[in-house]
Amino acid sequence: MRKYFALIATGGLIAVALTGCAAPAEPQATSGATVDAVHVSGEFGETPDVEFPTPLTAQDTQCREVIEGEGDYLSPGQFLELGLYWANGTTGEVIATAGFDDEQTQVLTPSASTTPAPLVEGLSCARDGSRVVVTTTAEEFYGPDRGNDAQGIAPGDTLVFVMDVIKAYPDRADGAVRLSRDGFPAVVLDGDGRPGVTVPSSGPFEDLEVETLKQGSGATVEDGDLVVVNFTGVLWDDNTVFDTTWKDEGTSPTVWSVGEGGNIPTGLSDALIGKTVGSQVVVVVPPDQGYGSSGSGEIPADATLVYVVDILGIYGDE
Repeated sequence: MRKYFALIATGGLIAVALTGCAAPAEPQATSGATVDAVHVSGEFGETPDVEFPTPLTAQDTQCREVIEGEGDYLSPGQFLELGLYWANGTTGEVIATAGFDDEQTQVLTPSASTTPAPLVEGLSCARDGSRVVVTTTAEEFYGPDRGNDAQGIAPGDTLVFVMDVIKAYPDRADGAVRLSRDGFPAVVLDGDGRPGVTVPSSGPFEDLEVETLKQGSGATVEDGDLVVVNFTGVLWDDNTVFDTTWKDEGTSPTVWSVGEGGNIPTGLSDALIGKTVGSQVVVVVPPDQGYGSSGSGEIPADATLVYVVDILGIYGDE
């Protein structure tokens, strides 16, 4: 099984999901003298050998692809598995390395709000299988007149990142379209893949019900898997959205653990097991397989739930 890690924000570790709705026509940052001064060698997926003159001085964010990936530039909504090298370009000190050499690393739910803008810009230069070098300023990474004392980074310092895009998940289900049955919640997709859900006016189903709107051809979800998804959940009673990864600024995919001890309702978990990556499914979860008589957050007691789920991938799958 491949190991995973989470990207670095303001001193902690986080996973990264770039936010947005469509792939940029061009990278958001370009090459320049600062990033060109960083020399990188070594095999993809292995800890890189990195050399640069110190002090290295950056004025803005620059990026350069040193190992070419495949396909299009990364779409802003994709969830990524990365290897990361991070150094202080002013002092030459290595701050962290993670995700290389099948190293055991931390896995967290991706959060677009905690992804620093220079990494978003730098990763826009990358493709699946790319190794990219990104240089930026501490101020662009942390904010004006800010650094990170715990990491030994002063406000005026330059930061150097080398990132291997080990795996790039799609930002939406890409399976073959299938027709849904009459009387089932209807789903209409926006241009960016965002689902709109209309619940029938009739009473809710009493049992767990599942419809496949797109049939994927990828790996099969099994008990115990960590599944990367985009989803929208609505209440059957009034069609209110109670949770979604489709935010105003784009998507922020999440990771669900399915099976015994998972982090989602049992009905939803049971519905996903046996489905394939690339599928989009609609799941109607009755109260006794959802949050029951207690409810949860914006979900009231005894609520029937409707989920539209894009199955984007499975952690640990090669």
